[in-house]
Amino acid sequence: MIAAVWLRAPARARLHALRELYRRFFGENTPDARGRRLLAEWLSPAQRAQFEEHRYFDVVGCDTGRTYRIHYGTAANVHEIDEAGHATMGWCFVPSGFLVPGDVMLAQKIALETDERGALALANRFPAATHSEHFYRRPF
Repeated sequence: MIAAVWLRAPARARLHALRELYRRFFGENTPDARGRRLLAEWLSPAQRAQFEEHRYFDVVGCDTGRTYRIHYGTAANVHEIDEAGHATMGWCFVPSGFLVPGDVMLAQKIALETDERGALALANRFPAATHSEHFYRRPF
């Protein structure tokens, strides 16, 4: 009887380790996690550091040189900012289809850096004060 209990402990530990490995593997391979990884690969080191600290990053438009701040999210998450870093106008434009936030943000970044005028021609404008900074501070 004592031997049976003693043999069960290592099996229980292996089972626990296997469950933890399974949980981590699938937790890191969700669509949202893959989207964040792809976004991080496309961000410059400065943008990546800014995103990791604040959950947003700044992009310079290719046509006007204006600065846009892209917050974590899928809609109404792009703000034009002034030299002081204050939002002056909000822009809402998203790619078609159901995409995770990382993929949407990457599409917005590429659009502003390669075809700013085209992206803004399709975008809906909204006042910058529509959302507070706390709106974007949801956990991953």
